[in-house]
Amino acid sequence: MAADKQENQDVVAVILKDHRTMEELFRRMRSVEADRAGALAKLSALLVAHGEAEEAEVYGALKRFRDVDNEEVEHGAEEHAEGNEALLALLEVSEVGSDQWDSRLEDLVKAVSHHIDEEERTILNGARENVPAERRAELGAAFLQERERQLASDCGSIENVRAVVRG
Repeated sequence: MAADKQENQDVVAVILKDHRTMEELFRRMRSVEADRAGALAKLSALLVAHGEAEEAEVYGALKRFRDVDNEEVEHGAEEHAEGNEALLALLEVSEVGSDQWDSRLEDLVKAVSHHIDEEERTILNGARENVPAERRAELGAAFLQERERQLASDCGSIENVRAVVRG
């Protein structure tokens, strides 16, 4: 039972699950039949909470492991900033589904998808290969705790996204 809980909190698995959720939210945001504004609100909260939790609890810890690419970890944080800027640009469009909204949505999808792809190929594979399972579980628990704290603070609100972008 304890091993099962540990496996469920593996930081790599938890991050991958968020990535798949983001991709599903992008699909909904592109669909004229979906609640696009609702999907954007969910994505905004998840994207900010996920990035903040990675930077607060995961990236620094991974940089201490040999054979985890520190430059990629730092680049990941830069890509979070790019994603947050693209998110803010989309949140600032008043009419969901307008040409401007669709264009900024594609900018956001491009920025986040690029980051997800790079992070999965470099940082997460490095963590799988070089970080012991017990430590990945500890990092997963810390990541989830910080992510939940962020979500509870309404981190996806346009005001908060503006504050995050300003740094």
